Amino acid sequence: MGGRNQTQVVEFVFLGFSSIPNSHIYFFLPFLTIYLVTVLGNLMIFTLIQLDSSLRTPMYYFLSHLSFLDICISSVTVPKILVNFLRQRQTISYNQCMAQMFFLISFTGTEAGVLAIMAYDRYAAICKPLHYSRLMSPKVCTILALASWIWGALDSALHTALSTTLSFCGVNQIPHILCDVPPLIRIACNDAHINEMTVSIASYFVAGGPFLFIILSYSLILSSVLKMASAGKRKAFSTCASHLIVVVIYYGNALVNYNRSSAGDSPENSTWVSIMYCIVAPMLNPLIYSLRNKEVKGALKKVVRSQKTSTHHHATS
Repeated sequence: MGGRNQTQVVEFVFLGFSSIPNSHIYFFLPFLTIYLVTVLGNLMIFTLIQLDSSLRTPMYYFLSHLSFLDICISSVTVPKILVNFLRQRQTISYNQCMAQMFFLISFTGTEAGVLAIMAYDRYAAICKPLHYSRLMSPKVCTILALASWIWGALDSALHTALSTTLSFCGVNQIPHILCDVPPLIRIACNDAHINEMTVSIASYFVAGGPFLFIILSYSLILSSVLKMASAGKRKAFSTCASHLIVVVIYYGNALVNYNRSSAGDSPENSTWVSIMYCIVAPMLNPLIYSLRNKEVKGALKKVVRSQKTSTHHHATS
């Protein structure tokens, strides 16, 4: 790929799987399975919340956003990886790379906002039960959800716009399996100081802001729960447990993904961290919420029962 600026780099080559010979043979089926489980699991939760009137509460409203986001995050990355396995060419065009990066950052940034709102919802339910219906009214929920999506999109637009200013001087090999800001900065040949600074500031502000808010919410929840009777404590903790597990998985992976030193980090490390962050984590969320949640299990049983009844009715009529 000759040339002296980024317009000459019409496609990038991913090096993430280059150290594994015949990676397409070993990884195609596992990746396809994970993708199908992710989409079907999150789609099941999203559909249940729409169908079952007992799940029309703020907590499940935001869980439906979380499920939709997990489908989106997975769909931005995995289909391209699967297509490349089939073609046995790990490439992506320049424009596709920018689009993948924009949507990936947008959806993961929105997810940080949604997780913070879910923590606020638990705080309102446990610490301010008498004011809950006012604090989490349908109008407030809609505004908060919209704010999260705008929050993610604005952050992403800034990173993507800055990334289009990078020059690659003919270097088109990305030490990664997807398009993201840190690996593109690593192969840029012009001064990427502003880009690096923006990544640092954004990771503290866009991800760190919601994280601090989650910690504050749970500190207030904990002090409130400790004053309750033991039966109330159990119920309060059980409503928070699923959310806390998802928060730990999301922020644990995000922290490792965006706060590694760019120097000396191998493509293999980047690959495995990104597989956890963008591919495995979205699959785990519906499992965590459906396995630990009585209401979701109850709604699923109801849907299955009604399906059986309608099938039996059709068969006998």
